[in-house]
Amino acid sequence: MNALWKYLQYGYLIIGVIFLVEGILKWNSDRQEAFIMFGFAIFIILIFFFKRHFRRKVEKRNKER
Repeated sequence: MNALWKYLQYGYLIIGVIFLVEGILKWNSDRQEAFIMFGFAIFIILIFFFKRHFRRKVEKRNKER
């Protein structure tokens, strides 16, 4: 199961990059929507780093047992 989570966490990065690209593409047409896309991108990338940290912490704890 841990191997599955290890690879699924990179889905957050992919989604974050998609929101970042959408924000860049909407920058000239609709600035408010672009800022929302950038906010989502930042939030999702932060979720990636949090989940990666938490997964590593759990793996380390399981190794010690």
